[in-house]
Amino acid sequence: MPTVALVGAGLIGRSWAVVFARAGFAVRLTDRDPAALAAAPGHIAEALRQLAAHGLVEDVPAILARVQGVPTLAEAVAGAALVQESGPETVEAKQALFAELDALCPPGTILASSTSAIVASRFTEDLPGRARCLVGHPVNPPHLVPVVELCGAPWTDPAVIARAGALYAAAGQVPVTVHKEVEGFVLNRLQGAVLSEAFRLVAEGVVSPADLDRTVAEGLGLRWSFLGPFATIDLNAPGGVSDYAARYGGFYRRLAADPAPPEVWDAESLRRIADAWNGGPDPASPDERARRRDARLAALMAHKRAQT
Repeated sequence: MPTVALVGAGLIGRSWAVVFARAGFAVRLTDRDPAALAAAPGHIAEALRQLAAHGLVEDVPAILARVQGVPTLAEAVAGAALVQESGPETVEAKQALFAELDALCPPGTILASSTSAIVASRFTEDLPGRARCLVGHPVNPPHLVPVVELCGAPWTDPAVIARAGALYAAAGQVPVTVHKEVEGFVLNRLQGAVLSEAFRLVAEGVVSPADLDRTVAEGLGLRWSFLGPFATIDLNAPGGVSDYAARYGGFYRRLAADPAPPEVWDAESLRRIADAWNGGPDPASPDERARRRDARLAALMAHKRAQT
């Protein structure tokens, strides 16, 4: 299998290491923070043990052996087919890092960013090798949520996007192509629409934050764990999508004409929502809640694999 270089040993970089190593890739992981790099193997091992508990991986030591932590960028990218950058979420940081990567890597190496919202044209425009740069946006944590959004700049070579998609697919991810640059790509724009309406409903006193979360977790989220919105509405009216739109289009048109105002993200609205949330109904620590989230996602992944 090819070698993949991972730049950044934080939450996303470590999770990418699990993704590629469990699929048989050789992984080189680097970070400018020695402490983050030193801590990464323990976090990766913990994630792999959780996957093993659900029958999703078998030989944890063999997978761990495929991940090599290296101190420099040059060592990490040597001979890599794909470089996956998971650094700070600022244009300036990505411009500097991609300039360095473009200078270090041979022309055939694909340079991908894990950025959540910044389009590739904002940090690759001046690079000699800009045609091999794209966004490969994962969902946190990518070793448990497999979709990865591929979005190139206007100058990205379509063959590069195809090659990147093949590598992600070989690693067990689900690549989707975003055909036009748009801030936040697809997933975060959908999430943003839901969040804005959720903030409005809570801020206006329609529902409590806890009950809103229950509405999603015990309602929309159950369907959305295996059906997208179009597949969902196709089953919610006898005549499919067109019939659903004919039946309920009036309501959705009125809703679209009355979107959540930007003020729902203002400091005062956020303060009221934070006060109403009050830490949430689960008293466990954030680390424990993240561990339980990951365990439930692993169980869901195992279930979905069993159903295919």
